[in-house]
Amino acid sequence: MRAAGGVRRAAVLLIAIGAALATMVALAFAGSASTVAPPGVIVAVGAESQYADVIAQVGGRYVQASAIMSNPSTDPHAFEASIAVARQIGAAQLVVQNGLGYDAFMNTIENATPNPGRTVLDVQRLLSLPDSTPNPHLWYDPATMPRVATTVAADLARLQPRHAAYFLANAAAFIASLKPVHSAIASFRAAYPGTPVASTEPVADYLLRAAGADNLTPWTFQADIMNGVDPSPQDVATERALLAGHKVRALVYNEQVTDPLTESLVALAAKNHIPVVGVYETMPEPGYDYQTWMLAEIAALRQAVQHHTSAERL
Repeated sequence: MRAAGGVRRAAVLLIAIGAALATMVALAFAGSASTVAPPGVIVAVGAESQYADVIAQVGGRYVQASAIMSNPSTDPHAFEASIAVARQIGAAQLVVQNGLGYDAFMNTIENATPNPGRTVLDVQRLLSLPDSTPNPHLWYDPATMPRVATTVAADLARLQPRHAAYFLANAAAFIASLKPVHSAIASFRAAYPGTPVASTEPVADYLLRAAGADNLTPWTFQADIMNGVDPSPQDVATERALLAGHKVRALVYNEQVTDPLTESLVALAAKNHIPVVGVYETMPEPGYDYQTWMLAEIAALRQAVQHHTSAERL
C-alpha cells in the first residue's frame, strides 16, 4: 500500500485531527489510570522501535521502554494514534521521537497531555537540523544513534541521579557495540567506492551515502514516493531506464511502503537481474536490535553488489 501521506501530507492530516485527538486524550486521562511501572523504574517511550531499543539498552534494568510504532509489516506513514497510545505517551517520563514531521502526532499528544515531569528528546533538535531537512530517516545515519544514546543516558541520569554511572556505562557500551557496523560500512566503501544504486524512497540514503554508494534515482522521484505523490512521467522513465539499462548494481526498496509502481520496479529489477535490497522504517522484529539491524542492511547491500543476491526481506 502506498504511504497514506508521507511527511507533508501527515502534517496536513494532523492539523485536521489535532483538536479531536486532544479532546479524546483529555477524556481518556480523566477516567483512566496511567501506565504503571515497578517501583524505581523509569517509564520511557520511543516513537519508533529503533529509538525504544536504544532507550532499553541504555536504561537497562531501571527503565521500562516501549515503542509506539514497531510493526515492520505496516506502513508507518499510515499510523493512527489511539487512546491507548495517548495513555502510553502521557505516562512516559522520557520520550524520544524523530522529528522533521515524521512523527508529528507525538507533539499533538504531548501538547494534549501536559506533564512537567516528562523529558522529550527530539532527534531533529538534538542534531540541530532545520525543518527543511529533506530526508527524515535519521536513524540510518551512522552518526545519529551515538548522539541519541549519550543524551538518553544524561536524561535518565537526571531522572535517577543515583544510577547515573550505570546509564553512562551502558551508553558507552552501546556506542562501542556499533564498531562492527562502522567497520562494515568502511569496508564496503573501500571495496566498492561510488557503487551506483537506485531506490524507491530515501529511507536508507544516509547509510548509502556513508557507504560511498551513488544513488542515481532522482531526488524528486524519491520524495514523491515518500510523500504519496505520483512521480512525474519523466522521473518514472528515468528510474526505469536505470534498471532496464543496467546502470545500477542494486535497487534499494522500502519494504514497508509499496504500491503498483514500486512493485513494478522490483519486477523490472528482477527481469534485468539487478538484486533488490529491502530496507525498513521500523526495526525488523523479532531477533534484531539496532546494531544487528544495521549490520544486516549493510551485509545485504554487500551481498547484492558482490554476489548479485537479493534480500528483499531481512
